[in-house]
Amino acid sequence: MADKSERAVQAAIDAEMRLLDPDVRASPALVSELLDPEFLEFGASGRRWDATSILSVTSDGSVTPEAPVEVSDMSGAVLAPGIVHLTYFADHSGRRAWRSSVWRLTELGWRMYFHQGTLTS
Repeated sequence: MADKSERAVQAAIDAEMRLLDPDVRASPALVSELLDPEFLEFGASGRRWDATSILSVTSDGSVTPEAPVEVSDMSGAVLAPGIVHLTYFADHSGRRAWRSSVWRLTELGWRMYFHQGTLTS
């Protein structure tokens, strides 16, 4: 069972890291491959996002590949079969936040279902 859980956590981590890749973030098509249709985010900015609003930002032409996000303290836990919760610390050009994501396994692969960022010093 541990192997299955470890594989699920690693798959979610791999998907999270892909979503943090500046080239992926600049591509609405690639971002949409990683977001669950029911995606919801409470951003570090305090804004509430869903899959449509996130994709509208990435597809309006204003997003260019950005600086990489430095990630540390990544950990994950299987909450239920096909559901993984990740937590980690992110530093994006000096903007530092604790982040939490819930990933769920769908017919199309692992998709981010929920994300929250909390700014920290």
